[in-house]
Amino acid sequence: QVQLVESGGGLVQAGGSLRLSCAASGRTFSRYPIGWFRQAPGKEREFVAAISWSGGSTMYADSAKGRFTISRDNAKNTVYLQMNSLKPEDTAVYYCAASDSRVILATPTGYNYWGQGTQVTVSS
Repeated sequence: QVQLVESGGGLVQAGGSLRLSCAASGRTFSRYPIGWFRQAPGKEREFVAAISWSGGSTMYADSAKGRFTISRDNAKNTVYLQMNSLKPEDTAVYYCAASDSRVILATPTGYNYWGQGTQVTVSS
């Protein structure tokens, strides 16, 4: 099992950047594909990006392509989400999640362990 804690959220103006971190506890962190999801008020949780256990494969939602970059440092038990060119529609609570699957997935139901989330607010 793995425990996840997100950080790095905050208030930023449109066009700005933020880097979210997902810190994990547990010696087996490197075995888990990790995904980032977000949920805006009144909306369903949606996929943002995911990375394989090795970091060799990544997947992005269309809304994130070209603006967000997911990466991981298994030595630090941390996954990052670099978000550039932020838009007001990126405003949401961002969650990281770990999957027991051997492949990266884009659906929330494919993930078994979730963090508490970090708020990202982008002002226009």
